[in-house]
Amino acid sequence: MMNLFMDSVLIHMGSMYSALGKFEKSMHVYQRVIATLERKHGKGSAFLVSPLLGMAKILGSIGKATTAIEVYQRVISILESSRGAESKDLVVPLSGLGNLLIKEGRATDAESLFNRILSIYKESYGEYDGRFGMALCSVAHVKCATGNAEEAINLYRKALQVIKDADYMALDDSIMERMRIDLAELLHVVGRGNEGRELLEECLLITEKYKGKDHPSSVTHLINLATSYSQSKNYVEAERLLRTSLEIMMKSVRPDDSSITFPMLHLAVTLYRLNQDEEAEQLALEVLRIREKAFGKDSLPVGEALDCLVSIQTRLGKSEAELLELLKQVLKIQEKEFGYESEEVMRTLKKIVFYLDKTGRKDEKFSMQKRLSVLRMKYKQMMQY
Repeated sequence: MMNLFMDSVLIHMGSMYSALGKFEKSMHVYQRVIATLERKHGKGSAFLVSPLLGMAKILGSIGKATTAIEVYQRVISILESSRGAESKDLVVPLSGLGNLLIKEGRATDAESLFNRILSIYKESYGEYDGRFGMALCSVAHVKCATGNAEEAINLYRKALQVIKDADYMALDDSIMERMRIDLAELLHVVGRGNEGRELLEECLLITEKYKGKDHPSSVTHLINLATSYSQSKNYVEAERLLRTSLEIMMKSVRPDDSSITFPMLHLAVTLYRLNQDEEAEQLALEVLRIREKAFGKDSLPVGEALDCLVSIQTRLGKSEAELLELLKQVLKIQEKEFGYESEEVMRTLKKIVFYLDKTGRKDEKFSMQKRLSVLRMKYKQMMQY
């Protein structure tokens, strides 16, 4: 009995070290437990399942996918032998292995694993149980990863309906919310924006019902809806939603909190599209001020704000020399964050060449034009393969 208790304590320690990010210590503990259990009960013992799963999770986290896959497969084999091929205990290792395969770009291999989980839940609980609905959602996710968007959409819809009808979890549960948002994003990708917006509006209404109209958690839904309306070129509605999100945030965070710059920059872009350039410029400048203070002048968030500001100030007729300096700052940030040969750098180089030409700086323009030509050739060759 004491030995079993000690093994349990060690497994808990392994889990604790893993949660703290101390993977090396966690691995050492799991290896010790596994070696002990193998000596006592044999390599096919079900006692090995828990520490093996812990080890597989860590191996996946630290980039040792091949070894992690082998460990997951060993767990599955042990459980099949000891508890049968339809055991509910198989769900955890099957899911862990499936998610790892998706992460490794092997979604096709993962599909059979999630279909197997679906079969286990169907056999155990029936097709109207919330757990079956959750399994449907996992299959939808893998269908999406394999590029089968239409089937994924149908499965997501069915999953949401099963979970709702079964009253398996609250409508405002974060998992349900994530499923609706995932489905909405997928619908937008395939060009069914109206259906996607309906789901985003449902998310907003549920949040307002359970948490109140001015609750900060509604901001995400307001911004998602605004983005959807912007994609359909309904900038007036997008502006209204973004102003509402900004008002809510201003009540819950400090005026210079960096989180406020996300809806603020979105609003600046929307106002630019509505030709309200003066207000758009003021918002972009405020975003720039807050982000420089929060993240530093050479940070990617600052580069994003500068890029937006350049577009606005170009139409406002600001001096080409000033715009050129801003673009050079954007280029410096993008080179650091994305690399000297990134697409982002190529787009900014194109703008810089344009303004160098306008300002008559021919020598500088020649070197930048040469660099841009090399990048364009590189990407043209990549597109041919």
